[in-house]
Amino acid sequence: MTEGPLLWYVNRGTGVVLLVLLTGSVVLGVLATSGRAGSRVPQFVRQGLHRNLSLLSVAMLAVHVASAVLDSFVDIRWRDAFLPVGGSYRPVWLGLGALSLDLLAVVVATSLLRTRIPHRSWWLVHLLSYLAWAAAVAHSVGIGTDETRAVPWGLPLTMGCVAAVALAGVTRLVRARVHRRRAPSAVSA
Repeated sequence: MTEGPLLWYVNRGTGVVLLVLLTGSVVLGVLATSGRAGSRVPQFVRQGLHRNLSLLSVAMLAVHVASAVLDSFVDIRWRDAFLPVGGSYRPVWLGLGALSLDLLAVVVATSLLRTRIPHRSWWLVHLLSYLAWAAAVAHSVGIGTDETRAVPWGLPLTMGCVAAVALAGVTRLVRARVHRRRAPSAVSA
């Protein structure tokens, strides 16, 4: 355990950056799978950026968790970072962070095994990314000091992340409906 503000700053900084990275990864994941022909950015570029942002998010998550556990200001143990129940420091919010970490770990593990498992199975597990992101947002708002008066830009940043994911989701739904309307009928002969 370590005293002093350095780990506190590392923890808060990585938490904010992590939320932005996860948001970017979710947005790119949503848009990368839309497969819209004629897009200005090729699909392989969007998917590659999505994967790289996801990997960077995992690295940032490791630093975020380590700095939280090593900081002696609050009582967060290693098991608290992975088990959504049993933590003594703000247990609901810490539990949401642990849940997000656990879900992301499952998504990453299945993504690494993507070529060895059925596509539908991978896709169904990958949908947990949305729940992991939502849990991370709730964790950030509930436990992070950056969403309070201490940092005036914290809450607007979080709201921007939520708006970005919502806009990406709406865009994908609209594109899917337009695509379905334009698709030729299979029963036309």
